[in-house]
Amino acid sequence: MRRGRPGALPRGTAERALTSVQAAGPAGTDDNRAGPGPAAHGGPAGERREASRLWHVTLSVSGAEAPVQEVRRALEQLAHDHPFLLTSRYAGDHAEIRYWEEARDLHDAAAVALRLWGEHRSSAGLPPWEIVGLEVIDRETYHQRVAEGYGPPPAARMGVHPY
Repeated sequence: MRRGRPGALPRGTAERALTSVQAAGPAGTDDNRAGPGPAAHGGPAGERREASRLWHVTLSVSGAEAPVQEVRRALEQLAHDHPFLLTSRYAGDHAEIRYWEEARDLHDAAAVALRLWGEHRSSAGLPPWEIVGLEVIDRETYHQRVAEGYGPPPAARMGVHPY
């Protein structure tokens, strides 16, 4: 079985193919369908595609000091362009962006998060900072951490706020 990701692959990476062990069907014939699991039915002839899940993403960036008002304006522009952003915190030399991402798996959610800052640097006027931290956790883990008091601090208000 082969599952591909939509869109072009990042430079310098080989195509990633997922494989599975094929189960024996009736009378010893091979059954090419995937076994039970979180995958959703889709496509012709019993093809399966994995269902999307929600992932909580925290992206941390930092770099040389920039005027705080410009950082705020850039993060507000990013939030306007991409309303999926829950909250951003910022200072003159670092920022943190938190949001929910819908993706097939952690690898896809992390890949999108790692491209977010660079791809929108010019359109939103973001500072030329580098990504210094990334946390991607599934929805269940996020809610469990919050319930136990160990999760990321809950955002009191959505939007862009100073530290």
